[in-house]
Amino acid sequence: MKDGAGLDLLRNILLAKVYDVAKETELTEMTRLSSQLDQQIYLKREDQQVVQSFKLRGAYNKLAHLLKEEKAQNITEVVAASAGNHAQGLALAAKKLGITATIFMPITTPEIKVENVKRLGGHVKLIGKSFDRAQQASRDYAEQNLLPIIHPFDDLQVIAGQGTIAKELLQQQPDADVIFIPVGGGGLIAGMAAYIKLLSPRTKVVAVEAEDSACLLAAIKENKPVDLEHVGLFADGVAVKRIGVNTFGLIQQYCDEFMTVNSDEICASIKDIFEQTRVIAEPAGALSLAGLKKYFQTNSSHKKQKAIAILSGANMSFHNLRYVSERCELGEKKEAVLAVTIPEEKGSFKRFCQSLDGRVITEFNYRYSNGGSGQAHIFVGVRLSEEANQRQTLIQQLEKDRYQVQDLTDNELAKLHIRYMIGGNKHCKNRERIFRFQFPEYPGALEKFLNTLGEYWNISLFHYRNHGAAFGQVLAGFEVDETHQDSFFENLEKLGYQWQEETDNLAYQTFLSK
Repeated sequence: MKDGAGLDLLRNILLAKVYDVAKETELTEMTRLSSQLDQQIYLKREDQQVVQSFKLRGAYNKLAHLLKEEKAQNITEVVAASAGNHAQGLALAAKKLGITATIFMPITTPEIKVENVKRLGGHVKLIGKSFDRAQQASRDYAEQNLLPIIHPFDDLQVIAGQGTIAKELLQQQPDADVIFIPVGGGGLIAGMAAYIKLLSPRTKVVAVEAEDSACLLAAIKENKPVDLEHVGLFADGVAVKRIGVNTFGLIQQYCDEFMTVNSDEICASIKDIFEQTRVIAEPAGALSLAGLKKYFQTNSSHKKQKAIAILSGANMSFHNLRYVSERCELGEKKEAVLAVTIPEEKGSFKRFCQSLDGRVITEFNYRYSNGGSGQAHIFVGVRLSEEANQRQTLIQQLEKDRYQVQDLTDNELAKLHIRYMIGGNKHCKNRERIFRFQFPEYPGALEKFLNTLGEYWNISLFHYRNHGAAFGQVLAGFEVDETHQDSFFENLEKLGYQWQEETDNLAYQTFLSK
């Protein structure tokens, strides 16, 4: 994108019509985190908008400009596809301007989000089991009724509306050294980065993506927007398969650095935000703070910098809090998850605890296995201090005391499923193969699974976890005869759910495999 286009965007940001409905949000200093990182850390508080998200800015700016156009004078309805914050922002913007917003949402959308859109005046149509299906339905509806579609991010007036956050931010903290901005489809960072770099070139702009939905990073590698094969669902506000065309051009021109963070790091930042502000950020809302922390923890800087993260939203599903609570200490590097082999004899638990040298046990899972080996596998969580390399120090101490230790702290299967399933192993007639699935949360999803796979292969293991999101986490084992491998995988593909095989996973082999 050329400089002329950047100047046009700057002009549009300065003239954006957002404050009829949006408010200038606070810049909050994160005093505790500032002390921990020896930096000056601030949080731009978009959770303070009436819809608890920045999306209201872009939606209102787009509608206000659309209704000013002579050819659009007779518009009484607009259309969008969204399962989250864009839907709520557009619903309120449309209500303010006296028109109808028809929002297409997948049937898997959590009820709280559907009800919020209705409460804000939106007309909701629940279509399909995936966002892609809802999006196609919105296009068909708009085409049949000759109605405009309001894109959630890849529209220049939407981008300009989101860019007003940067205008406020530079007025509040003109000496900002580095600003961390979350990335989904790119509308927020495109508008903010252009404004920041055109008015404060010395300020560094860092894009932060969720590790499992990094569509910007994929586009940078290919030098064009590309589709991700799968997107993670924990940070659903940034779970976008493909970066926008307009947003990608602006990001390439105005963004300085790119980074990713994982779900545990996001959980730790949700906790940081809560402890400082008593606000519960949604995962996408805490994304940029997770990036900020990782940046300063991995890049030693002798100069104290003024660093800002964008709290982009706080529409958290209540049931998601269980997952966040379980994972935040892992994200803070304050817990180690280990598989330890101990003697199957009296007094061995006590001796193991003594080897921990006073460290707090956060979790301990064990079941007696009468296998005759004389050894037991325990699944144990141990709290770590803030000193560097504490996990490695603990493992070395246990190995010095002649324990066999396997580190599962970064093992997703262990953290999602195995820790809840310690209970011995099973002897299968045929080879047991283990798969992890993401199940859509809609009636009939399990029945479809059983009809496709359960009637032909014995299910030897099943564990389900839901965290209030549109998809639940499922671990399943099957007895698959060698002669039926091809048929099994054909049916697995027909199922249409996201899956990956975990048969060789260390956690499964240690605790659940014969």
